[in-house]
Amino acid sequence: MAAVALGLPRSQPRSGEAAFAGMPTSGPMLDRFGRAATDLRISLTDRCNLRCTYCMPEEGLQWLPDHDLLSAEEIVRLVRIAVTALQVAEVRFTGGEPLLRKELPEILRAVSALRPRPELSLTTNALGLRQKAQLLADSGLDRLNVSLDAADPATYAESTRRNRFGDVIAGLAAAKAAGLRPIKVNAVLTRRGTKPWRQVAAELLDLCLAEGYELRFIEQMPLDAERSWSRDEMVTADEILDALSRNHSLSLDPAPRGSAPASRWLVDGGPASVGVIASVTKPFCADCDRTRITADGQVRNCLFAAEETDLRALLRAQELQGADLDEALALRWRQAMWTKRAGHGMDEPWFQQPERPMSAIGG
Repeated sequence: MAAVALGLPRSQPRSGEAAFAGMPTSGPMLDRFGRAATDLRISLTDRCNLRCTYCMPEEGLQWLPDHDLLSAEEIVRLVRIAVTALQVAEVRFTGGEPLLRKELPEILRAVSALRPRPELSLTTNALGLRQKAQLLADSGLDRLNVSLDAADPATYAESTRRNRFGDVIAGLAAAKAAGLRPIKVNAVLTRRGTKPWRQVAAELLDLCLAEGYELRFIEQMPLDAERSWSRDEMVTADEILDALSRNHSLSLDPAPRGSAPASRWLVDGGPASVGVIASVTKPFCADCDRTRITADGQVRNCLFAAEETDLRALLRAQELQGADLDEALALRWRQAMWTKRAGHGMDEPWFQQPERPMSAIGG
């Protein structure tokens, strides 16, 4: 079903059965605007071994206790329901830093055995990727996104508060050797660094062009733990494209974008490309196909959602078992997605930054 033109609903649905009038109970998970959630982002942990300046304080955050995290078995069960009952076609494992979850290969093997088999990807900071890339590929991982905000050790350390640039570069090389394709590099630019952000952007593009990685710049979003985000300090998509155009010819990729978050630009005529995800200045909510589950089992129907739907409590209540529990989980998940807003509302007077920071939501 194609998504209709979106505008914020006049009011949110009332609680109770009336809130779900018209909601289909089979087929893909739809919302009231006709969008189907076919892309699952599921967080394996809220922990991270970097301290990126735009994400969290230097001392880190108070992590979830282990008993609050979904177990490997619970994760696989939810993904199985998503794939077999809710028509999810893509699954991305996120964090925090998902490589910190020791059961990751086990989870990948179980999910890759599902039929229909979903496409499996991973978003990682790559600190442990050199040692694990081949194992992950052998366990069923198809592709990955690596977070890398600079192309030199000093600027990287300034951004992440860790001297681990060499580990990231080695991890990228290991992923390439393991046959993981495509390898995408995600970068967030800020105006606060010692090196001018335009120079950082140009160096990142040159690095990715040389190595065959697909670079994606992401506008900084109001998802930092310290709640210091400022629209005025954010580097915008238009500024990024203007900066890159000083050294390269950029042309908009004529291929349909679909639900991809990045606008894709051919570099010097292609086939190499660079993408820009303009979540703030040019939101793509009308084509959003994502559903998210946090590391503690909460459905978020939007990255900026003010409410969550608890699947973990239902998983652990022991009131239902087997197929009955699967059906109950699928229904609750459908209901969570049905009430999704038309857009994230960042330009609306009612918008409030989510209480959870990005590391606790999952990318």
